[in-house]
Amino acid sequence: MPPSRKRARRYDPVRTRTAVLAQFAHVRTAVSALTPQQLDAPSGLGAWTVRELAVHVAMALSHVSRHLELPEPALAKPETTLLEWPFATAERAGRIADDTVALAAGHPDPDALYAEVADRFEALVQAASEDRLLATRVGVMRLGDFLVTRTVELVVHTYDLNEAAGLDIPYDRQALAACTRLLADALAEKAPGGSVEVRVPPFAVVQCVEGPRHTRGTPPNVVETDPLTWIRLATGRTSWARELDAAKVGASGERADLAALLPLMG
Repeated sequence: MPPSRKRARRYDPVRTRTAVLAQFAHVRTAVSALTPQQLDAPSGLGAWTVRELAVHVAMALSHVSRHLELPEPALAKPETTLLEWPFATAERAGRIADDTVALAAGHPDPDALYAEVADRFEALVQAASEDRLLATRVGVMRLGDFLVTRTVELVVHTYDLNEAAGLDIPYDRQALAACTRLLADALAEKAPGGSVEVRVPPFAVVQCVEGPRHTRGTPPNVVETDPLTWIRLATGRTSWARELDAAKVGASGERADLAALLPLMG
């Protein structure tokens, strides 16, 4: 992915941190109630069990803490921006999977791991500046930006856990909003332009796709869907054709077919 062509929207670091902890708490409550048999069941994500998926959720926070405990990278600016992050994760998938399996093997009690991770995260992140640089898997990023990416990890894997274990884990509204907005902005980054308006109420509206730019009145090309459907589309949990057939996506106009642009993340 080429360097970002536009400035990412700003996210309030306190609200983002609160949202991350709130979503993590929702997941912890649900995971703590799972039986050993449920934890050892397949997750539907490759060879992972539900236990390994649950441990992977904990890594969304522990990765932040681990790098906050290391010296700050001696760079003048980040290597990876917020809008570049969604496109930089796929090539690290193999290593992430291996790390997840190893961590799960060493932590048979997910709830104990969640408690340790949450306490460490709160203690370290609260005292750190949003401009503090972190050496993440995809390059050096600002802490404030990296926290926004944690909402994507948490919301997406909350959906995965709900599907895998028949759970009904709720979505924190602020976490869902941040996740939706980042993935909508990533679409506009991938396909810059102004011929299609993508609406994900109540959280995001973006213009994308090259062609005649809409300036007034009703846009000629409009896509509209709900936040969770948008997130599932953007992360490959469902397909454009399936959600169009199910009337979960509305698309009007000759340019309003986003199938070739999705998913944004694998």
